[in-house]
Amino acid sequence: MAEVIHVTTENFDEATSRGVCLLDFWAEWCGPCKMLSPILDQVAAEVGDKALILKANVDDVQQQTVKFGVRNIPAIFILKDGTVVKQFNGVQDKATLIKAIEDAVNA
Repeated sequence: MAEVIHVTTENFDEATSRGVCLLDFWAEWCGPCKMLSPILDQVAAEVGDKALILKANVDDVQQQTVKFGVRNIPAIFILKDGTVVKQFNGVQDKATLIKAIEDAVNA
């Protein structure tokens, strides 16, 4: 079963550079981020090895938060080979996220 991976400044670029990934910018103090967390666990379990499900704490990856232009969290990016192909703000349902991942995989 695939799991959500927490990225740091040190492994951020490597984790987001290849293949398809869902990247969630979040924070411990963010209520909606806490609501999204179990949804991301479900997405990870369902998509398996088709995509990485990544979480980046905005308090720990400030440079990347600025680079991605994150102004509100949760901010969710779907990346393919390091390029943003879709973006969401706020809590999203599982079906929406899985469809975005599948669209990126099949693009």
